[in-house]
Amino acid sequence: MKIYIFLITLLSFQICFAQNDLLDELKDKSDSVTQLLPPKMLITQRILWGQKGLMRPIVQLNMANREKELKVRRAMLVAHQILGFVTLGGMVGQGITGSQLYKGDSRIKDLHEGLATTVNLTYGATAAMSFFAPPPLINRDKKLSAIRLHKLLSIVHLAGMITTNVLAENAPKAYHRAAAIATFASFGAAIISVKF
Repeated sequence: MKIYIFLITLLSFQICFAQNDLLDELKDKSDSVTQLLPPKMLITQRILWGQKGLMRPIVQLNMANREKELKVRRAMLVAHQILGFVTLGGMVGQGITGSQLYKGDSRIKDLHEGLATTVNLTYGATAAMSFFAPPPLINRDKKLSAIRLHKLLSIVHLAGMITTNVLAENAPKAYHRAAAIATFASFGAAIISVKF
């Protein structure tokens, strides 16, 4: 547990310094045509934080407010990482209890279902922290990178989460189990892709 807290703290500082360096670099440029928003954003970011986004009547688009938005972004992405680890831990618990269910231990069914609810909630919160965070100043992931791989794997594990939940009730257990394993593998790989 202490190792996870240390790693999360270390990663948080790394994100802080990277964002601050980028912001300082933009401040140092003397031209006034510096873009405050990246040309490409997630649709959720564009709806909320774009030039005509829902947040713009409340938070005007200027350098001072973008600095504040980047701090909000940093906090949301740190929360995204922490919730990701919590979700992964819940998935491990589900895997353990699920395997006991397959062996015929029906006493564990309520625990497995409780873990499923917890995982669904933490997974949704994890996704929300990413989808609704203010956009970065610059999108740098044009080539295959750790972040780009993380984003591609998120498509796989999102589809897997939906499939696992749909198959939980009435589908053959083997299909549910296969979807759960694929979801866990892609979710774990997404976490590993940004850690190493």
